Amino acid sequence: MISNKKDKMAKHMLKNNKSNESGYYRDAFNRLLKNKAAIICFLVICFLVIVAIFAPLFATHDPYKNVLKETLQKPSMNHLLGTDENGRDLYSRIIYGTRVSLSVGLISQSVALVIGVLLGAIAGYYGGIIDAIISRTIEIFSAFPDLLFAIGMMFALGPGIVNLFIALGLLSWTSIARIVRGQILQLKEKEFVEASIASGNSNLNIIFSHLLPNCVSSIIVLTTIGIPSAILSEAALSFLGLGVQAPQASWGSTIHSAQQYIRILPVYSLAPGVAIIITVLAFNILGDALRDALDPRLKNM
Repeated sequence: MISNKKDKMAKHMLKNNKSNESGYYRDAFNRLLKNKAAIICFLVICFLVIVAIFAPLFATHDPYKNVLKETLQKPSMNHLLGTDENGRDLYSRIIYGTRVSLSVGLISQSVALVIGVLLGAIAGYYGGIIDAIISRTIEIFSAFPDLLFAIGMMFALGPGIVNLFIALGLLSWTSIARIVRGQILQLKEKEFVEASIASGNSNLNIIFSHLLPNCVSSIIVLTTIGIPSAILSEAALSFLGLGVQAPQASWGSTIHSAQQYIRILPVYSLAPGVAIIITVLAFNILGDALRDALDPRLKNM
């Protein structure tokens, strides 16, 4: 009888916890809808995603076709942003560069998310020697300046977009792991976790079904803010010749190629630069809005 009562109480506490979660996210969504800047930025990001997916429909020329008789042309009706030193249409290369920038941001953050969430959750839940080893690993990775670490990784792995995904993923997992670890340390002392243990759930079930869902808001914010950082890092590495390699279209590599022609054709370097600014601003503003919506106490600080 006593055991049955405990099981019923545990199930009731777990049910209440899930109900509170759904109400919390519904309120956060309503707060987000009231932020006009966030909605505009979300629509900008959606438009960029559509452009990346349907790049051939938006491009007016083949971005990889060299037309040497049309090199370094100024913007015109035929070439909206002019052409580069190989006669390739700059507008079309900017359009295809959207694919590279968004894929780098999304995939590298996915890599960081998997590593950071798993290690952070394991460290926070199990504690002891496991926590000590993972925490020291986080400190070692965090000790290196971001760009210097990325440059070192690209030197070790070699240039290329796949290696770029890996390098930038390894660059940004530490902040996710640190936040998840801290939240798990607090959450595992809560009553609903004790109720889950009393119900006979396994450690993995407790971590993935009851602890991590309560960390989702922080993970969303960190990921949204991490994407523009990855886009900027890709642009910097491609500018240095360590990222995306020619002839693949990339905003960073386009700026790199435009250096010596900046006086002759300013739009050559300005166009990809403006594209980077718009994309990074959209993600940053949306990330800040998500942070405020998911933690309304920040507005009162």
